[in-house]
Amino acid sequence: MEKITQTAGRDQLGGFAPDFAHYNDDVLFGENWNNQDIDVKTRCMITVVALMSSGITDSSLTYHLENAKAHGVTRAEIAAIVTHVGFYVGWPKAWAVFRLAKDVWKEAELTEKDKYQNTILFPIGAPNDGFAQYFSGQSYLAPVSGEQVGIFNVTFEPGCRNNWHVHHADKGGGQILICVGGRGYYQEWGKEAVEMNPGDCINIPAGVKHWHGAAPDSWFSHLAIEVPGENGSNEWLEPVDEKQYGGLK
Repeated sequence: MEKITQTAGRDQLGGFAPDFAHYNDDVLFGENWNNQDIDVKTRCMITVVALMSSGITDSSLTYHLENAKAHGVTRAEIAAIVTHVGFYVGWPKAWAVFRLAKDVWKEAELTEKDKYQNTILFPIGAPNDGFAQYFSGQSYLAPVSGEQVGIFNVTFEPGCRNNWHVHHADKGGGQILICVGGRGYYQEWGKEAVEMNPGDCINIPAGVKHWHGAAPDSWFSHLAIEVPGENGSNEWLEPVDEKQYGGLK
């Protein structure tokens, strides 16, 4: 665990109140904050709750909000924490803390990718560079499981979709798609495109020509589950026609 160090006591009060500076830097932020019975992220959240409960909304709370953010507390988590505690210690205190927290977790600091990540359970993962040649637009890949069956979270930026392709197998095989975020489409050759929303599941038998990807105006994520089969392989084909895709809403 990263060692927590503090010098504010000595910097500001070392000459005036050396004992207080010692207790602040060496005991409170030294021994206490470095005690490993509680992880630092949890300790940060507890501290914010304690200060909020006491009605302290000055620079010390701002410092601890920034410290919480630095140690992994997300914007969604701090919003949930302050809302929950507000029911017990007072709504005006929650309002006061939110005014500070909004500045610490500024929306402007979040990219569109960050904002979308906050809406889904599974990680977006790394750029899907290994298959980029088979995609129109940017996609990302996050392995979920490599045992028993392969499961990957595939995320598409708005407008991104993969080429037409076929999963081949002598026996079994195919793929299952489960939408876990955003809005997208699945289409089989010769059929109308099917809209996919969180919770929707598509079963793709081996030998079926198809494509899937995001709606033009939305991020999209689905779990891709590889169905075990004999002599399985993927055949990548032509990109989806731009005019055909452009007709989707």
